[in-house]
Amino acid sequence: MLAKANRITSADDYRFIVRRGAKVAGAHSVSYLRSREAGTDARFGFIVSKKVGSAVRRNLVRRRLKAACRELVDGGLTAVDLVVRALPSSAVADYPSLRADVATAAARGDRRGAAAASPAAVAAEGP
Repeated sequence: MLAKANRITSADDYRFIVRRGAKVAGAHSVSYLRSREAGTDARFGFIVSKKVGSAVRRNLVRRRLKAACRELVDGGLTAVDLVVRALPSSAVADYPSLRADVATAAARGDRRGAAAASPAAVAAEGP
């Protein structure tokens, strides 16, 4: 389970990250990343729609994604917001595949997200 400090709970935060974050597509998910201030905790959010399957299947996918993100936190990931949108193919994906998608997104976010989410870039974008 992710600690409260590692969860995105506000709808406004979800919306902001999905609209302005760097987009990384994987085989079973689409991830949106946004850099945060150095020294802050990494935060994660999950979007698993009914297209993925029944409630039981959606919750299984969500639990697997949370476990993968927990491994990233334990591995030292900080200062990033990551929203993972599960694709319908995630319903039949095994845990290592989902974990690889999330890890790849976090690794790409380190390269791409820093420039896209810098305060100067946000100020240049305007309201």
